[in-house]
Amino acid sequence: MAAGDIETFHRNGIWFNRIEGEGGVIGSGYDSKDDAVVAGRGSASARQVKHVIRDEEGPSHDVSSVERHPRDRVGVPMGDEPPVH
Repeated sequence: MAAGDIETFHRNGIWFNRIEGEGGVIGSGYDSKDDAVVAGRGSASARQVKHVIRDEEGPSHDVSSVERHPRDRVGVPMGDEPPVH
């Protein structure tokens, strides 16, 4: 993850969003993963950064990147990028 990317993560039964490289969380916690993901995706879209979802706080191999950031599409015209699986 790069500084400024949005991360959705789970801690002690509550879902949160935070900005990579900054302290604290964005807004309040969420009871459901879906609500946190929607909010995190919206924050990432507004900032034009990547959104990453972790099932637990801290380093994890279970990471899902749900959006591609424009910096990852160098040389690919918008709309011509391959689908993300």
